[in-house]
Amino acid sequence: MDDQTAVERCRAGDKEAFRHLVEHYQAEALGHAVAILGNREDAMDAVQEAFIDAYQGLDRLDLTLRFYPWFYVILRNRCYKLAHKRNQREVSSPDEMEILAPDASIQPEDVMLLEQALLELETEDRELITLRHLDGLSYQELAERLEVPQGTIMSRLYYARERLRDKLTRYSFKGFQKVEL
Repeated sequence: MDDQTAVERCRAGDKEAFRHLVEHYQAEALGHAVAILGNREDAMDAVQEAFIDAYQGLDRLDLTLRFYPWFYVILRNRCYKLAHKRNQREVSSPDEMEILAPDASIQPEDVMLLEQALLELETEDRELITLRHLDGLSYQELAERLEVPQGTIMSRLYYARERLRDKLTRYSFKGFQKVEL
């Protein structure tokens, strides 16, 4: 079943059709929420609440649009609300972090340093870098998803990269040639 069919069936009262959307996007949503919140437990809460919000708001989804970009706005808002509510508490252990997907070309020590540096960034910077460099979204896709002009995305991303570079330099990060910032 495709997303549009699932949404139409949900609107017609088929609650099971929403399961397709949850199962299809849950892992991606969790990855994005972890990147924003820096904490897996909080991310799981945000994803669950965002799916509830999305289900309740399906009648507002324009069927000419794809589900996940619409859902991402809901998820992002949930993450920011949760971060504000919990005062963006720090992650107590690097073991709780899983921003980066495993990559055999990067040494484990460099992955840990990169994840730590990402955690130290402001939430907005971490989100931009994750969406652009780990998810591979284009500037246009970022602008649409975050609902800001493309020029603003480019500027914010430039400064976010600079802040990440500064943190990585402090850690004597050796993976610059492998991880393009």
